[in-house]
Amino acid sequence: MIQTDKLSYSYTYTDENDNRISKQVFDELSLEIEKGSFTAILGHNGCGKSTLAKHFNAILLPCGGKVFVDGLDTSIEKNLFDVRKKAGMVFQNPDNQIVAAIVEDEVAFAPENLGVEPGEIRRRVDECLKTVGMSKYAKSSSAGLSGGQKQRIAIASILAMQPEYIILDEPTAMLDPQGRNEVISTVKMLNKEKKMTVILITHYMDEAVQADRVIVMNKGKIIMDNVPKKVFSHVEELKKLGLDVPQVTELVYLLRQKGYDLPNDIITTDECADALIKYLI
Repeated sequence: MIQTDKLSYSYTYTDENDNRISKQVFDELSLEIEKGSFTAILGHNGCGKSTLAKHFNAILLPCGGKVFVDGLDTSIEKNLFDVRKKAGMVFQNPDNQIVAAIVEDEVAFAPENLGVEPGEIRRRVDECLKTVGMSKYAKSSSAGLSGGQKQRIAIASILAMQPEYIILDEPTAMLDPQGRNEVISTVKMLNKEKKMTVILITHYMDEAVQADRVIVMNKGKIIMDNVPKKVFSHVEELKKLGLDVPQVTELVYLLRQKGYDLPNDIITTDECADALIKYLI
């Protein structure tokens, strides 16, 4: 599993008057992410969710406490190579992650740098492109792809390192609805069919409802941690945090406010339709 044990982290910056300011992000934050799970992390901008994600593969190191990836302490330098092989990260903007001009060269880049032998690299490239549904673009220019396609290539590049965990930091934030659907379908497939552990940082509630577990953060603390149905039943609390809820959950919440006796844990369109039919009948 990935585990944080009393994690503390702070950073310093210079304000407009050239004063050095220190900001604490976490203060003894403890958390466990089980293998094989699909966890969504929510929170408004600045709550610490992206900072937390960067601790999971040692892009950032703790100021206090510990982070462990399969028992490997990320603060020990000799562990960094293995930690980053185990926990791959996909960022918000795929253009900041893609380095090669040709798609198959991009996917081959990481295993080449890991010293994998050529025959195995070829196998991994073909398999990873097939996994994300991009095999026919192997010889294409990376620059000519759509946003959703680029993000799937970024995911394939991470898969080529054969990680056990894949961490996605708002991977659909810059995509149109079609691109978002492409990426989230790929992520769900990796979790359900390939049994990969997925950690998804997102602002989109319709993505979060597809996870096994939802963690809500505020001011560097975990304030909710449960299955989606339980988390999204707290509509008023989430709104106070500046967060949305799924549209169908919002609809049912408003109907309940008007006196309609409907369940308060509806998070999908099908559940909403079934509840309304039962109520009207």
